[in-house]
Amino acid sequence: MSLGMRALSWYLRRTRKPLWADAERFRAHAHGPKADPQPPRALHQRHSVHERSILGFRHYSVTPRHGTDQAVVLYLHGGGYVNEMVPQHWQLVSRMADAGLRVEVPLYGLAPQHHFAEAYAMLTTLYAELLERPGTQVLLAGDSAGGGLALGFAQTLAAQGLRSPHGLTLLSPWLDISCTNPAIDALEPLDPWLAKPGAILAGQLWSKGTDLLDPRLSPLHGPLHALPPMDIYIGTHDILYPDVLLLQQRVHGLGSDVAERLHVTVCPGACHVYPLLPVSEGKHAARQLVERMTGSLQTRTPQSATIGA
Repeated sequence: MSLGMRALSWYLRRTRKPLWADAERFRAHAHGPKADPQPPRALHQRHSVHERSILGFRHYSVTPRHGTDQAVVLYLHGGGYVNEMVPQHWQLVSRMADAGLRVEVPLYGLAPQHHFAEAYAMLTTLYAELLERPGTQVLLAGDSAGGGLALGFAQTLAAQGLRSPHGLTLLSPWLDISCTNPAIDALEPLDPWLAKPGAILAGQLWSKGTDLLDPRLSPLHGPLHALPPMDIYIGTHDILYPDVLLLQQRVHGLGSDVAERLHVTVCPGACHVYPLLPVSEGKHAARQLVERMTGSLQTRTPQSATIGA
């Protein structure tokens, strides 16, 4: 663990952990005003940014000055389904666009005012639009809650027999909003950021009464045999780490043909969504994941991008 990661973990433990550790405080936060998610001015200066509405929700298309607009990343931001995009999300979006990738950024509705079914409707509309252009290759990506949403949406596409995305890139994905994995309890003291009380409440708000184990909410419990190649980045000081290990175990149980399409990068001592953070581990992971994205989109064809097809 770098000195930067140690310092950042110290800071997060004092500024972020108290919110997630107190359910009532988290409830007040979730019901409070949302932050402004607009992309920063620097992104407009560096790339072409177009805003529009999809089913009443804001959506941004970030197009690079160079490269092809047929290589697309559909990026779903995290925030526990209650928080908007923050500058660190936009920095990663800019890094993707720097690599020549077009990035589609839907600002799906957040809990408690909105719920998962509305997000799925928005994604279904957007995804269909993206595939209307021949030759378009779409890679699904997301961090934390957005990572769980990305995997759940990919499972839904597979179940409906629709074209799979080119691949999945998930940063600290929230795979089970019930937070019932017993290994979480032992790891929680090591996590400087997240805690179960806030996470459980966030999941309940997002579900709107739907079973928390519904795969659209907790894709750990969904089918894993017919998914595209998947990259996951996770730190060992993250309460979401145990469910990533469980996902890996279940994928490996499906046979080598499926297991070889899953690539998990584990960073010892790293906290939640470390590729978004300004520390050496995060910068290295961000470079790596974008390189793997561009390599994937340049070398695969849509027909070859499905596990177990």
